[in-house]
Amino acid sequence: MFRQTKSVFQKLRYLSFNGQQHTWRLKSTSARERALQYQPGQKIHGFTVKEVVAVPDLFLTAVKLTHDKTGAQYLHAARDDSNNLFSVQFRTTPMDSTGVPHILEHTVLCGSEKYPCRDPFFKMLNRSLSTFMNAFTASDYTMYPFSTQNGKDFKNLLSVYLDAVFFPCLREQDFWQEGWRLENEDPTDNNSPLMFKGVVFNEMKGAFSDNERLYAQHLQNKLYPDHTYSVVSGGEPLAIPDLTWEQLKQFHATHYHPSNARFFTYGDLPLEPHLKQIQEEALSKFACIDPKTEVPSQPPCLCCSVLDITDAFEGLTLSLLSSLMISGPNSPFYKSLIEPKLGTDFSSVVGYDGSTKEASFSIGLQGVDEEDIERVKQIISQTIDKIIENGFEERRIEALIHKLEIQIKHQTTNFGLSLASYIASSWNHDGDPVELLQISDSVAKFRQALKENPRFLQEKVRQYFKENTHRLTLSMSPEESYLEKQAKAEEEKLQKKIEVLSDSDRKQIYEKGLELLAAQSRTQDVSCLPALKVSDIEPTIPITPVQISTAGGVPVQYCEQPTNGLVYFRALCNLNTLPEDLKVFVPLFCSVITKMGCGALDYRQQAQQMELRTGGMSVSTQVITDCNELDTYEQGILLSSSCLERNLPHMFQLWSDIFNSPHFDDEERLRVLVMQSAQELANSIAYSGHLYAMTRAGRHLTPAGDLQETFGGMEQVSLYILIKAEILRPPSPRTPLLACPGEHKGVPRPAERYNFTSVTFMKRTAAMADLSQIIRTLPRLKIHLFNPNNMRCAINSTPEKVSDAAAHLEGFIKDVAKNRKERKPVRPNIIEKPINPLDDNGPRRKLISEPTFHPCPMKTFFQMPFPVNFVSESIRAVPFSHKDYASLCILARMMTAKFLHGEIREKGGAYGGGAKIGGGLFTFYSYRDPNTVQTLSAFGNGIEWAKSGKFTQQDIDEAKLSVFSAVDSPVAPADKGMGQFLSGVTDEMKQSHRQRLFAVDHKNLVDVAERYLSAGQKTCGVAILGPENDVIKKDPSWIIK
Repeated sequence: MFRQTKSVFQKLRYLSFNGQQHTWRLKSTSARERALQYQPGQKIHGFTVKEVVAVPDLFLTAVKLTHDKTGAQYLHAARDDSNNLFSVQFRTTPMDSTGVPHILEHTVLCGSEKYPCRDPFFKMLNRSLSTFMNAFTASDYTMYPFSTQNGKDFKNLLSVYLDAVFFPCLREQDFWQEGWRLENEDPTDNNSPLMFKGVVFNEMKGAFSDNERLYAQHLQNKLYPDHTYSVVSGGEPLAIPDLTWEQLKQFHATHYHPSNARFFTYGDLPLEPHLKQIQEEALSKFACIDPKTEVPSQPPCLCCSVLDITDAFEGLTLSLLSSLMISGPNSPFYKSLIEPKLGTDFSSVVGYDGSTKEASFSIGLQGVDEEDIERVKQIISQTIDKIIENGFEERRIEALIHKLEIQIKHQTTNFGLSLASYIASSWNHDGDPVELLQISDSVAKFRQALKENPRFLQEKVRQYFKENTHRLTLSMSPEESYLEKQAKAEEEKLQKKIEVLSDSDRKQIYEKGLELLAAQSRTQDVSCLPALKVSDIEPTIPITPVQISTAGGVPVQYCEQPTNGLVYFRALCNLNTLPEDLKVFVPLFCSVITKMGCGALDYRQQAQQMELRTGGMSVSTQVITDCNELDTYEQGILLSSSCLERNLPHMFQLWSDIFNSPHFDDEERLRVLVMQSAQELANSIAYSGHLYAMTRAGRHLTPAGDLQETFGGMEQVSLYILIKAEILRPPSPRTPLLACPGEHKGVPRPAERYNFTSVTFMKRTAAMADLSQIIRTLPRLKIHLFNPNNMRCAINSTPEKVSDAAAHLEGFIKDVAKNRKERKPVRPNIIEKPINPLDDNGPRRKLISEPTFHPCPMKTFFQMPFPVNFVSESIRAVPFSHKDYASLCILARMMTAKFLHGEIREKGGAYGGGAKIGGGLFTFYSYRDPNTVQTLSAFGNGIEWAKSGKFTQQDIDEAKLSVFSAVDSPVAPADKGMGQFLSGVTDEMKQSHRQRLFAVDHKNLVDVAERYLSAGQKTCGVAILGPENDVIKKDPSWIIK
């Protein structure tokens, strides 16, 4: 994975979660208490303890150590959390854009001295119960993290990771596969044309088709032009083919050394076994060196103030200051840039960025008219002057600190990974990671600084933004021929490579292609890899007690959990009475309803109250396929919020005001919110294209699938873009602008051109000369959506606060009673099911049944401004409680690991691909894929492979391990019981599913492949998002958007 500044290019490597029994536990004392027993100067397995610090706010003890022989740095965060994490990171500072650290990150995971089989990383995904396995490359470091709740698994994964990073094979074939290679388009035909191939090559082609990421990359390169930040660490597509295998090996030799490493472990497993294993398997084999990987400071202009990110307090101050300046409708830059509608939204890189050695602050807009650029620059300068003069309201500062308090208290399932990411950049440049963890100390220091000097923040603004002459103005304009120019440049690069080839070279390329294909097709001996057994999986799941009651006639589920002083509230409001013509506007309603103002509060006051009194309030769409019947589903919106226990009355008062008197009449505010949402949706396609393709592929296979496309698919994107176009009429050239702390213009970007708008929405929005139609529509939606008769609620809190929360919830229901009204459902087939399946006489939920539904096969192609494709095929299968669902779960994982990964990623060069089941649909997908028809053939061949039964019991067991790691995902206290609340899936149903998973055998898998996948291909849905495709255009079976 390539991580750049604040944006992460997510890998499609499988993320799994589990809930297993733990080994290495000492129950008599907590992990935090045990860690406090270490003393500075203490020697442990080749390490010396340097510092031991209790961090009570984060409920952990930090132990900092140094390896005696190599100087490797080590931080252990002891915390009573069973989801234990390990990571090792190296400072990686490339000086060209060939992507050497990124390609190396991929290649070291392809085999090592102790584990020489091809691709042990992906093999271990099916031999462990990991809750996270990944690796990613940032601008100046590369990190390898994993987490698991199983002690034996931790030891296995640690062994694989250590051997991978310190003793990789770095085979030339792996470099060809993961990095780049010249190869015949058809490797078996030496007369087919030569082309560039490679996983990272295609990944970065996809990354560079994303406007926001392209913009962020150019910004960093030009802001820091004198060292490693001036190049693309992930690899610029046209520079990647300049990297040689020898250069890759040399980069590993100079950067992947313990003297250049930082180790981090987290959780409740004891520290000493970690140190012993790391010492014996890796560090004892190295001596200390000077890696010479330091990043020098960017030469500043005269009188320039530049923040070094290793200053923890100054970093926190600027991070808080950044939020005050840009976050929410009360911030100065929101008022001066967003509300005047000079652009559609803030630029893709905005605010404080501490991911580089010297931090930066960026402010600007996207969607700016060319003639407004100078005006925007003037407004930015004037806004800074106003901040220096006027400062910030005290309540806004308090709201920000309150937000920080909630973030600290909120418990997540991946806290260790969050900590590793949080400390990575500063620690990478020799900052103190322990100081970073002591957040409360920095907050106290911040409060004291404000108390001693009321103009403390204004002076920081003057220092870093007014008097700082190290600044860059960057603009990026759409270019209609961008894709064509990129393709032409790639073709010219290819021809230069081909021109110098002799006949012997061509023959060698062909032969190497055949060798790689043979290696990719060969069954691997993975016996060298450690593995858990199915018998290591817990046979039963822990029960989460919930109580079902009512409040003012509204069903309520209560779940007592150790929520650390927070209360979590949800409410699901069904859409059964909502007219069909209004459904397409439900996502818009959800996105604006908490941001328009309510009661006596305008939208600014509402935003401030939400920040002061809650951990956030949101509304989202929900389409839930019934767990028993595939043609039955629940449709609704989900209200979500949290607050500190002391703020319960304030949180429910805000919800009451939103229910009773939301503000819909501010057309200018609505205009701003719609433009922002439209911009976010348009920008999301390049990154989440596989999700859009999967949603579209399933559209006509179930009743729920059609509504999911309406709410969250390409259909919803088209609606927003049409409304945005109406707002911006008449059309004009739009350019994003960013001014930040020289001037540089003219960075081209892909043209924003989406030719997929539906005729229905065109008709619906064409008549909109303004937003008055939308404003009239929102109250109509509210009448149906905020009806207590259509609502059920859930509360998660500590046992001590359940009764208090119940009383405030009762008051809320009473306050909104005027919205209660019996309305006739739009659909005739409404069925009722008990919320608690064991209590037929208790509260019930209402679902829509469409017993006469018939699936419809459809193939849709969306032509997009990308050089890569997102491909999906979906097949109607069975619901969760069906006896065959478990077999299909195992089959999806086994097909992904044993067939599709090899065909789509290794041979096909896509960044990722696989199969999954959910919502009653069995879905194939690929991500950043250079192929289309070939990938669809791979999906079909995968079904034939499964029907043939050419897999072993070991393959089945590995698939079970992988599936159970997802089934047993750790669940945060805030989310306990939510499966039953939202989907009606009880712990008893989960246990039955669990038993069926254990029982899946070879015969079951062959049977479901034949009965569902093979037969289902006749009525499957297919969707592709990608560049112009002549083959598909000529095929009349495709619908072209």
